[in-house]
Amino acid sequence: MARPIDEFVAAWVALSGRDPGEGGWRGIPVAPAGNCGLVAARRFPGNEEALLACFPSAHLGLSEHLPEGRGFEIVKADPNGDGKTWLALSRRESGSPELFAEMVGDVAGAMDAAVPEGEERVLRAMLRRVRMWQSFMGKGTRPLGPEAEVGLAGEVSFLSALLDAGVDAEIALESWVGPDDAPQDFVLGNGAVEVKATVSTVGFPAKIGSLEQLDDSILSPIFLAGIRFAVGESGMTLPERVADMEERLAAEPAAASAFRERTFAAGYVDTHADKYTRRFLDKEAHVHAVNDGFPRLVRGNVHAGVSKALYEIDLSRLTAHRTDLKAALQELGVI
Repeated sequence: MARPIDEFVAAWVALSGRDPGEGGWRGIPVAPAGNCGLVAARRFPGNEEALLACFPSAHLGLSEHLPEGRGFEIVKADPNGDGKTWLALSRRESGSPELFAEMVGDVAGAMDAAVPEGEERVLRAMLRRVRMWQSFMGKGTRPLGPEAEVGLAGEVSFLSALLDAGVDAEIALESWVGPDDAPQDFVLGNGAVEVKATVSTVGFPAKIGSLEQLDDSILSPIFLAGIRFAVGESGMTLPERVADMEERLAAEPAAASAFRERTFAAGYVDTHADKYTRRFLDKEAHVHAVNDGFPRLVRGNVHAGVSKALYEIDLSRLTAHRTDLKAALQELGVI
């Protein structure tokens, strides 16, 4: 889980404007990540906020390329002249202070989760998380749109159903590939599950985004899970659903860290939480077997000249293809 950012922000406020005159770093130590020292710092003369991380025995390769993104940079540093491996994650002048603070809390939390695996893994966790932020900022930092908000709420709801059904948390999270723009949302066992969520009260419209999404000649079996939400005063907002899952996974640091990576890859960050005010109440959920007779467009049944397809099906008309989640997971071989 991400670290609370209060300690970092308080240190940055205390250091703001305290330029020693000759430039360089000023910092206040915060709680370490195992043997790795962490310092909330500012770099002068620019006065930019930074996180300094010290790795006493781990080393970077001589030719290793460090990530760099919009609004931040990460560079090697030597603030104390001690010859140890130091990395400095700094906000650029163009970067949002609020988003950078969330980034630092998230990176520090990922480092904390890797502590049991040793110092080298803590270093790698830091770089991996920073690269995720690099990817996120490269796509833009706007909140999710209404359709994507519903979609992510549906995927988190389905993840919860997997855990309720007895699927191991790490397996469930490793299978969640939708945020990486994979054809299906979950690649489980021998096959896959595509999740569609709706707030529609008429029918169950499900948009199919490609010729590959329901093609069981590529992965088999394929199931389509439909989740209907009602929007109103009851139910949970997307941030509440994310927080609820984080709490559920809190006893498993690796799984909690993986969940945060997945929601992050989907475009969700805590900084935007106040933008997601709709409350979604779970009304119904069905699993459909994508088999003979299921309406779909795949490469095997369209003209060779058709290279892409985007179409919509109505799941409310496909009751003959319904199965239950337990049976689907047994066929997939995960329970």
